[in-house]
Amino acid sequence: MSTIHPLADVHTTEIGSHTRIWQYSIVLSGARIGKNCNICAHTLIEADVIIGDYVTVKSGVFLWDGTRLENHVFVGPNATFTNDPFPRSKEYPDSFSGITIKQGASIGANVTLLPGITIGANAMVGAGAVVIKDVPERALVVGNPAKVIRYIEI
Repeated sequence: MSTIHPLADVHTTEIGSHTRIWQYSIVLSGARIGKNCNICAHTLIEADVIIGDYVTVKSGVFLWDGTRLENHVFVGPNATFTNDPFPRSKEYPDSFSGITIKQGASIGANVTLLPGITIGANAMVGAGAVVIKDVPERALVVGNPAKVIRYIEI
């Protein structure tokens, strides 16, 4: 059974078993969240978001339409996801450029991810990095713009 804090605003029914959604979180109708996830306080999950199993989304993270988080992903506090490559007030694209985080990847605190990128399986993005292009599988990236500094052995 999932646990939804009474101060969360959850409109989807697609939530896996043993997932916890904490206070002041907003989850829109249509979002899909897997089992054994931890969605921390002060988060937003839009309707066209898919979250796999065993995912942690820390406080202050907003997941916009088109975002895909595969299994065993960690998203650190205040990581910024984007989905519009040319944002303008009151002008919307025909479709949004979502971000995909592959299985086992970790996103550090305060990372900024530009639209349409993919973070490879088991990759790690260091705190504060600004990711402007795809990150290879098992890469550790840091900085602005994010650069590969080494590869992680599994």
